[in-house]
Amino acid sequence: MKLKEIYSRHPRFVWYAIFGIISTGLEFAIYAVLCKYIPYLYANIIGFHCGVICSFLLNRKFNFKKEDKTVLRFTSFYLIQIICLALNSLILYLCVDVAHWNLMVSKGLSIVLTALLPFFLNKYITFGKRF
Repeated sequence: MKLKEIYSRHPRFVWYAIFGIISTGLEFAIYAVLCKYIPYLYANIIGFHCGVICSFLLNRKFNFKKEDKTVLRFTSFYLIQIICLALNSLILYLCVDVAHWNLMVSKGLSIVLTALLPFFLNKYITFGKRF
């Protein structure tokens, strides 16, 4: 399937993926810098929150184009992301403290394993017709 065909069938998912790459890049960069100064789980939490805010702003304005009920939508988005943060942190802990893997490899794996869940939850809850 060509990219053009995928975009024509699933434009919201393509934009969500693009904005996800941007916000995840921000998250990872902040994590990488902070790991030099603070414990990795704290760095994960701070980086994750920065990525969440970036993702919400981009998806609200440019992807789902829902600029009403901002506080309600952000609260929903944030709560969904907290679930993902818990999963992300658990995976990170298991990789780093149990398996003794590299911090950056572990972070990358935790991001990959938790990437799709928020798309579906946010599509149907936060930016769906529910609000």
